[in-house]
Amino acid sequence: MSNVPDDLRYTTDHEWAVLSGENTVRVGITDYAQASLGDIVFVSVHAVGDAVAGGDTFGEVESTKSVSDLMSPVAGTVTTRNEALDANPELINTDPYGDGWIAEIEVADPAVLEDLLDPEAYRAATAES
Repeated sequence: MSNVPDDLRYTTDHEWAVLSGENTVRVGITDYAQASLGDIVFVSVHAVGDAVAGGDTFGEVESTKSVSDLMSPVAGTVTTRNEALDANPELINTDPYGDGWIAEIEVADPAVLEDLLDPEAYRAATAES
């Protein structure tokens, strides 16, 4: 069973999101996703200042197995990229909810997080797959 923290929100595409500032959402991929991908060797994220739409691609993660799109859980503007991933993409494997976060997105209304899956719903969704 993968680790699913209770203080985050989730997407069916296996991204997590959490409010990290007044209107800033920190985003990463779940433990389930990193385990499915295998060893992550490269991460690409849209540039700071780029607008992203909820459910649209905002980058990709390359592993030894495949390349997977990162889907933005919210609409907004990329404000920060986790630049530590440039030199250490494996942080996503070792600490997907901590040092392995991927980007921060400024949103107009932080209530959009309520539209994402709560931990119980995400656990149920991953239990079925």
